[in-house]
Amino acid sequence: MYQSDSEGWASSKDLRSHLGHLESELRFLSTLTGISIRNYSMKTEDLTNTEKKEKSIMKVLQRHRLSGNCRMITFQLEFQILEIQNKESLSSVITDLNIIMEPTEYSELSEFVSRAEERRDLLMFFRSLHFFVEWCEYRKRTFEHFKERSGPARRGVTSLQPVVCRDWEAETKRLHSRDWSQDQCTKEKYPAAVHLPEGAASSCMAVRSTCQPGFELVIVWRVQIDEEGKVLPKLDLLPKAPQQALKLDRNRVLETAPLSFRALLGTLGIEAALESLIKSLCTADYD
Repeated sequence: MYQSDSEGWASSKDLRSHLGHLESELRFLSTLTGISIRNYSMKTEDLTNTEKKEKSIMKVLQRHRLSGNCRMITFQLEFQILEIQNKESLSSVITDLNIIMEPTEYSELSEFVSRAEERRDLLMFFRSLHFFVEWCEYRKRTFEHFKERSGPARRGVTSLQPVVCRDWEAETKRLHSRDWSQDQCTKEKYPAAVHLPEGAASSCMAVRSTCQPGFELVIVWRVQIDEEGKVLPKLDLLPKAPQQALKLDRNRVLETAPLSFRALLGTLGIEAALESLIKSLCTADYD
């Protein structure tokens, strides 16, 4: 924070009040976006030469360093901003950007980070990281819904409702505004059928038939970031069945299952589509 000597602060009480207001705003932004900045430093260098000073052109290079986290993902940033000011205008441009991410299980982030560094796009980095984390947490809560055991309600355990998801951007906004703390606890729905190979944070969920061994549906749920930084979910269905069953599948039900699942997603939304899929395989077990 900078305050000119000519203006000054009326009292130390005014300064404390102003700092308190800034801290309150930072807490609000952290709560809203999930992004917290822990450490920050800046150094400046005057690049203006004598000739440009005579023409009233000022050039200042700012070197910034910060570290923080977006919920479970931590990062460090180093970037340079070149400011050029003349009598009529002031312009700023990021001349260098270096992003260091702590090792995570989210392999999708490495390519995205390289793209953000190449474009020197800080806004895209923070915006996409925020929505990426939102989708990953939503995936985790959704998987937990189908595997969670009965017990006292707690934050993050949800009773999900069917949602139409033709517009993924609108769905992202819905997820961000949803008050998960108000949801009720959920009973263990499919204890023997649903398996999470790598835990709730996994990108896949397996549904196995308990009465027909060998039949399995694997839902692979990836969170992708496109070239422009837009975050999109991508769900695929991988059906597995014994060889004998494949030979008897004359209507190619298993072969066309992935396409049918995509159509189901567009009609019902993610939560209801998964529910319908599990029920279709486990009806005999829960009649």
